[in-house]
Amino acid sequence: RRPGTTRSKGGREDSGPPRPARSLVSSTLPIAVDAMSGDRGPATCVPAALAVLREDPALELVLVGQPAVVDPLLAGLDAAARARVRVLAASQVVAMDERPRDAIRRKKDSSLRRALDLVAGGEASACVSAGNTGALMATAHFVLGMIPGVERPAIISAIPSSGGHTHMLDLGANASATPDQLFQFAVMGSAVAAGVHGLARPRVGLLNIGAEDIKGDETVQAAHQRLQASK
Repeated sequence: RRPGTTRSKGGREDSGPPRPARSLVSSTLPIAVDAMSGDRGPATCVPAALAVLREDPALELVLVGQPAVVDPLLAGLDAAARARVRVLAASQVVAMDERPRDAIRRKKDSSLRRALDLVAGGEASACVSAGNTGALMATAHFVLGMIPGVERPAIISAIPSSGGHTHMLDLGANASATPDQLFQFAVMGSAVAAGVHGLARPRVGLLNIGAEDIKGDETVQAAHQRLQASK
């Protein structure tokens, strides 16, 4: 795996990921949260979602999961915050060790699938899940498809750097990539840095074994040429 990177300079460096430069809300639609998945399940997912809800007064959430489990975790919310949260029932949970193909075929009423269905149906602007990564990528590809010009999904994360943070991708969605796909990852990372963190012109880099143009295999060299030509 040879990730691409987008670097944000001048940001405050701390031990956590950078905070968005603006509200997470880009439309009137809520964000769908898979409330049941992850190593620790709703006991971690729901409080984390509510913490973000309290920080962003424009945010609305749909918590997808088993109401008998999720509802008690909302007891501490004040009336104003509670009005911005609704719970959508889902009877199944995708296990962390479940095969992606089985999740697609057998877990059509899982919290992960129902959250993605909300996005597909235009009822949510995005889906957030801390669950089975392979199942999430495969189900999202199956339910939502890909936008024109993007062949594969990618996983992105922010890591601390000397000048703030670096957004790195792909971090595990793909075992290999073509030059075109590496270029597409660079475009997606740049879009995140610009759209979420307000960077007018993010710096894009290609992780390689050296800085010279002759370094790296044919895939990396071809991706480098594509990036250079796009300036």
